[in-house]
Amino acid sequence: MLAERRVELRFHVTSRDARTHTNLSAVRSDGASLWLAGDETATVEHLTLREGRYDDQRTYALADFVDLPAGPEDEADIEGLARADGWLWAIGSHSLKRKRAKRGHPVDKTRRRLGSVVREENRYILVRLPLAGSVPVRTDGGRTAAILSGRGRNLADLMADDPHLAPFLKIPSKDNGLDVEGIALLGDRMFVGLRGPVLRGWAVLLEIRPETDPRRPDRLLLAPIDGEPYRTHFLNLGGLGIRDLCPHRGHLMILAGPTMDLDGPVRLLRWSPGHTPSVEHDPELVMDLPHGDGDDHAEGITMLDDERLLVVYDSPSAARLTPEGGVLADIVRLI
Repeated sequence: MLAERRVELRFHVTSRDARTHTNLSAVRSDGASLWLAGDETATVEHLTLREGRYDDQRTYALADFVDLPAGPEDEADIEGLARADGWLWAIGSHSLKRKRAKRGHPVDKTRRRLGSVVREENRYILVRLPLAGSVPVRTDGGRTAAILSGRGRNLADLMADDPHLAPFLKIPSKDNGLDVEGIALLGDRMFVGLRGPVLRGWAVLLEIRPETDPRRPDRLLLAPIDGEPYRTHFLNLGGLGIRDLCPHRGHLMILAGPTMDLDGPVRLLRWSPGHTPSVEHDPELVMDLPHGDGDDHAEGITMLDDERLLVVYDSPSAARLTPEGGVLADIVRLI
């Protein structure tokens, strides 16, 4: 795949200091603007297309709209964004984190870090924000910002008895444990992509129906599907997990990549979900996407129009960074 062209996403100095521009994990188009999120903060970012680049950044802290379970300062590891019907949605990774082994550390410290697994509660959230034009607000008429979170109520904890997913709830994300990466709306259906676990080559896609808790308008709950809190779909992606989702003409575009800490391969696929639990052997391969060696990890996709797709990258290579504090995303034309 060769990019039709690259476009600059320019961030202000505060976001550059927070490394948002080098840790992009989610993107969604909104007319002539983009919603973006990085995995090191608890914010969403808004950029507007001006003079051939996305600029004029506005930052919105999730804690200004909803009560985050671990407070406003802890990162939320936002891995998916969706935009439809005047709402902006954001979802955390719902994953455990194993501490990183750093080069140069003594052996004993490295061993301790590799044995340390952390659960950060702000990762276990699904947030819905009403939009007033292109500005998220806490309330807009009868619409209210709301969150699905809390022990025993969040999406991960609802998997405790799942025969396929429950064994992976205590495994960190980079070890093929539970790891949410991507949400998409098709009509009134919401789909959640899992980077992990991958089950003998099969990736997992969840279908959920979040709705307002009638007792608390600032809370979400999941309406049952066939008597369960979610529906599972299994897709044979050849051992790859789901890295992002976006809707396109009634289909789901799927960004697929390794579930473990590897560079590639990275692929773009197209799939049309049914209305019963699916087992899909052969989702349509649209194209292979490039990846770097320790950098340029494709993390987010969004349709700009019916034919062009924008791809953003985590850990961008030096060639993607601009002197003005921006980062270059790819625009590809679908085959």
